[in-house]
Amino acid sequence: MDLNFTPEEEAFRERVVRFLKEKLPARLSGKVRNGLHLTRADMVEWHAILNEQGWLANHWPEQYGGPGWNAVQKFIFENECALAGAPRIVPFGVNMLGPVLIKYGSEAQKRYWLPRILEGADWWCQGYSEPGSGSDLASVKTSAVRGIDDEGEHYIVNGQKTWTTLGQHANMIFCLVRTAIDVRKQEGISFLLVDMNAPGVEVRPIITLEGEHEINEVFFTDVRVPAANLVGEENKGWTVAKYLLTYERTNIAGVGFSVAALARLRRIAAKVTRNGRPLAEDPYFAARLARVEIDLENMKTTNLRVIAAVAGGGVPGAESSMLKIRGTEIRQELSSLMRRAMGPHAQPFIEEALHEGHDEAPVGPEGAASAAALYFNNRKLSIFGGSNEIQKNIISKMILGL
Repeated sequence: MDLNFTPEEEAFRERVVRFLKEKLPARLSGKVRNGLHLTRADMVEWHAILNEQGWLANHWPEQYGGPGWNAVQKFIFENECALAGAPRIVPFGVNMLGPVLIKYGSEAQKRYWLPRILEGADWWCQGYSEPGSGSDLASVKTSAVRGIDDEGEHYIVNGQKTWTTLGQHANMIFCLVRTAIDVRKQEGISFLLVDMNAPGVEVRPIITLEGEHEINEVFFTDVRVPAANLVGEENKGWTVAKYLLTYERTNIAGVGFSVAALARLRRIAAKVTRNGRPLAEDPYFAARLARVEIDLENMKTTNLRVIAAVAGGGVPGAESSMLKIRGTEIRQELSSLMRRAMGPHAQPFIEEALHEGHDEAPVGPEGAASAAALYFNNRKLSIFGGSNEIQKNIISKMILGL
């Protein structure tokens, strides 16, 4: 496989770089580079800029608003965005629900929901995990009972979801719900779109280890959901869920973010000294840095294969699990090495320093205040989206037949 860009691909890369220089607000890239918290308004602003350019849903078919890029163009775009310090595209609508609706949604659902995702009219969150139903996702207990009255067919939803990322900002949530109990557990699940503003929905914050409000619990008490919000067939939601998870796991791998983190780590390791010489020349640190760079190069190749498979009409299978495992391990190693590079500057954790407008100087070289927060936050990467242990089981079954 020739991993060098063709002249056409290099021209596309230069076009992306120009766009980022012209359209990416310095205020946003500065916050990303320094590990400061992004507000809802920040994320919405970048979403709108990309949508205006027609580059937001770069993996959607052109007929639904995608730019018609090939696998290499998508790869180039994601990497250049990460290197430029662009905010992460909130994945739940564009990267997760969008592909599901394109594949399993009715024509009416596509016409209504897809433009709203692009326009930012809806902020989506994910209702998969429950207390006791994380990696064993097929054991979800949140129930949806179908009924009919003068207002039409509907479901009444009761239950609880947890680890709902950015649910405090969302007005819509896509949920796995149990619609049958007298069948094999994978066969009694349905995929519903639920209005977060409906009576009976309650969101409670969960504060994570580094002090951030990123995730939530969501409770449903007799929540009425129109039957038209069922995606796919009733009791066939497990198929939809698995399809969505392949996109989530590929996104969690975060190849572009790792490329950007490695570049920053190399800059810092060249500046910071230990025992009178640059940290980059320390044999132990240099060996770990080389190992993570080799792993990242291998993962970039696998990521290209997965993107190419999807572009050709395929569905990522075991490859998405491989990306999830290696991607999360690489991101965790990079955050660990960053803390080592920062040394004592990374030890204090001042939560206020991660917010815009903090009037104290950055802690340590290049704003080390975010190093500890990122390290702790990245501990969860190997668990969510299906734990890495579960991903190894999937790989064993799909490839080795075990």
